[in-house]
Amino acid sequence: MTTTAPRHGFGIDVGGSAVKGALVDLTTGEFIGERIKIATPRPATPEAIAHVIVELLQRAEWIGPVGITLPSVVHNSIAQSAANIDPEWIGVNTTELFRRFLGDRDFTVLNDADAAGLAEVAYGDPRAREGAVLFLTFGTGIGSAMLVDGRLFPNTELGHMIVGKQEAEHQASSAVKDNLELNFKQWASRVNVVMGEYEKLFNPTTFIVGGGISRKFDKWGPSLDLKTPVFPAQLRNRAGIVGAALAMDQGMRP
Repeated sequence: MTTTAPRHGFGIDVGGSAVKGALVDLTTGEFIGERIKIATPRPATPEAIAHVIVELLQRAEWIGPVGITLPSVVHNSIAQSAANIDPEWIGVNTTELFRRFLGDRDFTVLNDADAAGLAEVAYGDPRAREGAVLFLTFGTGIGSAMLVDGRLFPNTELGHMIVGKQEAEHQASSAVKDNLELNFKQWASRVNVVMGEYEKLFNPTTFIVGGGISRKFDKWGPSLDLKTPVFPAQLRNRAGIVGAALAMDQGMRP
């Protein structure tokens, strides 16, 4: 009788409010043990974030490879935007930065919503693997991952698309809901406007929505009025960490 050795990986998700990490079972997409969470430093400069990542890995006692997500477009290792982190990130070579802090450890860096989309394809709703899927995460901002038959078109950042007179995420992120003390129906009206623009431009087969607020999809999803079916993500706010670990395991490079 042969047995397959377990595949484990470590993912770190850098967000506007917290840096989160966990050991991941890459066969199931489940966490092994507890997630570790450290408040995002202020200001969230590259060096400050790198120090937090080192602290998180030390707390986890993990010495192996690590996948890291950033709320940034990452192209050829260069961070080209900075959403909800310090603008000092723009133009930073993430490989050079993290090599200074992580030494010889293998790592990869990718956009946070892209990582979440990859995780949903691998471990979540099977509809994420079929047709043209627009995966959206609602949190401090709005992240996006465009998927065609499960394959990623990276770095879309649709939360920064202008809808009307404002960026989409300035109108309809879950942070906006909290800051303006909107009820679910009021917030869903804003989400519907934003997703309606995405629908007209991209004609997706399916929308899948993630982020912490997707846990309460039953409170706001029915208020959406779109032609395209909308489903809550199955991995929810685990997806960034899981996708980061998966990207490292699959040998993805920024």
